Amino acid sequence: MIHSSSDRILTFAGLLQALTLVRRTATEGKRLDRDVETCISSLFVIDADTVEDIYQSRVHLRLGLETLVGQLGPDPGRRDTNITRYALTLLHLEKKLTKNKALLQIMEKGIETAQTQSEFFPDSKETTIASLADLYQQTVSTLSPRIMVAGDHTLLQDPNNANLIRTLLLAGMRSAMAWKQCGGTRMQLLFKQSAYLSEAQTILAELPSIDTLI
Repeated sequence: MIHSSSDRILTFAGLLQALTLVRRTATEGKRLDRDVETCISSLFVIDADTVEDIYQSRVHLRLGLETLVGQLGPDPGRRDTNITRYALTLLHLEKKLTKNKALLQIMEKGIETAQTQSEFFPDSKETTIASLADLYQQTVSTLSPRIMVAGDHTLLQDPNNANLIRTLLLAGMRSAMAWKQCGGTRMQLLFKQSAYLSEAQTILAELPSIDTLI
């Protein structure tokens, strides 16, 4: 399948959306909303026909696209150094993970198990999140360097917040892998920032409201 530049923008927005929610959870506490649901559900879409299918619709990536514009835009006040650090570390870990077939098999089976749990117990989101958090610890967290999340110490010590953060980091890894499959590279982030910024702004401007999709 030939991937377009917009595919790379959307998958990178998926990565940044997950990391924005990691930061929010670490500083404000757990909140399950549509943005979180988009990240979690993306983990269960394995054989998507299009990139948009991973996230159900590009409209569900508004938060990630806004973060991308803020990170790459001219206003330094909108940039978040923690999100930059998380993203660079996750992209580094993605290279290690994709070379480790044993960990990839563990991840695949773990996601299948979590998906089955979510289907049998649709009202028990905490169970699914805890299962995915455990999967993150079995896979991505075994690689170095480990992602050190900054935030409120009390919130970070809460098991529910910690589970959601790990699940969101796993979703970020899923988007990082999709971005790489779409032709995304670290060199693009260094030398094509203006192109990424311009396309993200265009996609944002063309997004319909969520209400029009319901």
